[in-house]
Amino acid sequence: MRYSNLFIPTMRETPSGINAISHILMLKAGYVRQLAAGLFIFLPLGWRVLNKINVILKEEMERIGAQEISMPILHPAEIWQQTGRWYSIKEEMFRLKDRTGRDMCLGMTHEEIMTWIAAKEIKSYRQLPQIWYQIQTKLRDEARPRGGVLRTREFIMKDSYSFDADNEGLDRSYQMHAEAYHRIFSRCGLRYYQVESDPGIMGDMESHEFMAPTPAGEDEIVLCDQCGYAANIEVAKSNPPIPPKIDMEFSEVYTPNKKSVKEVSEFLGLDERYFIKSLLVITEKEPVLVLIRGDHEINEKKLARIIGEFSFASPEEAHKILGIEIGFIGPLNHKIRLIADKSISKDILYVSGANKKDYHIKGITPEKDFRPEWHDIRKVSEIDRCIKCNAPIRIEKAIEVGNIFKLGTKYSLPLNAIYLDKDGKEKPIIMGSYGIGPARVAAAAIEQNNDQDGIIWPKSIAPFDIEIIPLNMGDSKTTKIAEELYEKVSEIYNSFADRHMEVLIDDRDERPGVKFKDADLIGIPIQVIIGEKGLKEGKIEIKKRRTKESKKVTINKAVVEIVNSYYETY
Repeated sequence: MRYSNLFIPTMRETPSGINAISHILMLKAGYVRQLAAGLFIFLPLGWRVLNKINVILKEEMERIGAQEISMPILHPAEIWQQTGRWYSIKEEMFRLKDRTGRDMCLGMTHEEIMTWIAAKEIKSYRQLPQIWYQIQTKLRDEARPRGGVLRTREFIMKDSYSFDADNEGLDRSYQMHAEAYHRIFSRCGLRYYQVESDPGIMGDMESHEFMAPTPAGEDEIVLCDQCGYAANIEVAKSNPPIPPKIDMEFSEVYTPNKKSVKEVSEFLGLDERYFIKSLLVITEKEPVLVLIRGDHEINEKKLARIIGEFSFASPEEAHKILGIEIGFIGPLNHKIRLIADKSISKDILYVSGANKKDYHIKGITPEKDFRPEWHDIRKVSEIDRCIKCNAPIRIEKAIEVGNIFKLGTKYSLPLNAIYLDKDGKEKPIIMGSYGIGPARVAAAAIEQNNDQDGIIWPKSIAPFDIEIIPLNMGDSKTTKIAEELYEKVSEIYNSFADRHMEVLIDDRDERPGVKFKDADLIGIPIQVIIGEKGLKEGKIEIKKRRTKESKKVTINKAVVEIVNSYYETY
């Protein structure tokens, strides 16, 4: 491909108000342009990258026997109403009416539609198992689109769905997808972790996410290097350090205007680990008093899985329900539901609110003075130890690039996806759902592979394999050598990618400095530099974008050296 024929609108200035490196570099290197909040146009280079990723996705899906189909983006409401998600999903779903007034929505995922076709067509155990997949547009009305292509309102996703006769079959389909995902992300050049995750709106069975670590990540993952435990912080468990026992006489203490744990801790000269925070929350059914150790934070996702959606009580609500001012609420003598985090030790004496203004109580004993429900509702901290092996843990920011879910019968039962087993008995199809966001893969690759000059693409998903850079198109010898190399290298079969080498020649009449800056910015793995000075010695220069390592080779060995340099790159 000739640079002069490509639309690559590079930018020199860094866009303001943008933090994610991938967003900045995709704009500067001319890979994308933003139409509106959460809506992006993929320009030629960006679309080439997505297509490279999609080829890998298709190859690995078909390797496990998945069959590609295509589902509509526009869905009738009735199918979503049958599963209940029409009502449980709130503002994230784009809803509309057609010209007849029929309720419709734009597909944010395709579980319902895939299950609908399975219900219509799969009738016997002889037709199972099945794996169907598509690479399709999805739409979600994100409240705060951010991070460039990381969180958008319209995006492309590879989603696949498994249909099995029993849970053992689901286990096999789930494992096949996990192994396929490991191959996909390795082939795309990503560093990643498979972590335990929250199924969210997808279901309530086992699920995992594939996370690419980067400081720009919007998620946090908890990792143990000793035993390999890995989990999204939304579901992660850990062993918190237990404070030593101290004596505390059960007594009421005056704490004027001291409401927060920090304030009371400093006032009493007592470590925050010996406090119980009492937080009143409101659910659809009832108010709940949530108890957590003073040095910990509530994990709202964990709590919501126990009590459903909730909001923290306002001062007015707290006074109406408990008759107490926020800041002085304690766990004693309440008739409402109590939920306490398991890190509150039953062998330690604590301080908490006295349920009256300006007073706290010392020497509170859990289970003796109050009897709550015990649950894991705390957010993991880096000072904790691994829940499995008790080794130190660490927390990293990461980008979610894929997920796998065991759905079970969550969708097959309401949509009547039933088959007849060997004995002629009706049974529900057992399902799984598996997604990958190609644009997220591209963004994660940039986040993990860049320098101050621009993008450094892993060679498997780079828009081109090689860039030939003649420094003076006005010099006939330079142009002749560049064109000859362009033709010869383009004819080489790329065994790594199972295709011919894809070569970009920068045939623009631009200064060398402009060409060098653009080449580093767009990030093609191998640069072949052809200049008059080198040609006088009968040589050209080959430079690796990742390491900046360069070497001069004679023209008669150039093709072989270029190809060898490509295969040496990551």
